[in-house]
Amino acid sequence: MPARRNRPEPLARRTILIVDDHPVFRRGLASLIESEPDFAVCGQAGSSAAALQAAQQSQPDLMIVDLSLGESDGLDLVKEMKRRHPGIPALVLSMHDEAVYAERSMRAGARGYVTKQQLDETVLVAIRRLLAGETYLSGTVEERLAARYVAGRTLATDSPLETLSDRELQVFRLIGQGRSTRQVAETLHLSIKTIETHREHLKQKLMVGSATELAHRATQWVETGRPR
Repeated sequence: MPARRNRPEPLARRTILIVDDHPVFRRGLASLIESEPDFAVCGQAGSSAAALQAAQQSQPDLMIVDLSLGESDGLDLVKEMKRRHPGIPALVLSMHDEAVYAERSMRAGARGYVTKQQLDETVLVAIRRLLAGETYLSGTVEERLAARYVAGRTLATDSPLETLSDRELQVFRLIGQGRSTRQVAETLHLSIKTIETHREHLKQKLMVGSATELAHRATQWVETGRPR
């Protein structure tokens, strides 16, 4: 009888959870990931609550999360995931300028940051780096962080948005989405007075003279991903 040939073992696929509030984008990203023989998308979620539930059920090897999730905030999700599932690395994928969000994403607990403009070029590279236990940032961000470390974090920032706290940036984003002060307060579970205080701090830090100008700046940032 002819010798039986050993069949190759099936390739183990690493599982990935996609969190983004745009279904069309999720499907496109899932298709890109599934084109790799060693990756599998184990779930998709459009909100923080759905993401936490999906992570608990599927225990993915990695989570990709957008920072703008409609009613919720991606940074808060990254922080909560780090608390609940410290073994699941998070790759932040955002339309926003990496100068504003990359460092604060890493502080929140993410292991990597990729802009959506870099999607086809770098997301698969970033995924492999994180799954290998490494981190991923663009060369530009790594150079900036290294320079800040050497200079004792005294380097001038490229954008006034970098001076905002995480909470102030949340308020700024919600203003850019057209939310009123009351709606921002309800979304963040804060008092109207607290949001009004944040608004005043935003006007001072961004050097704008009126609520109308602040709303215009915020809307432009939400729509383009880049500060003016």
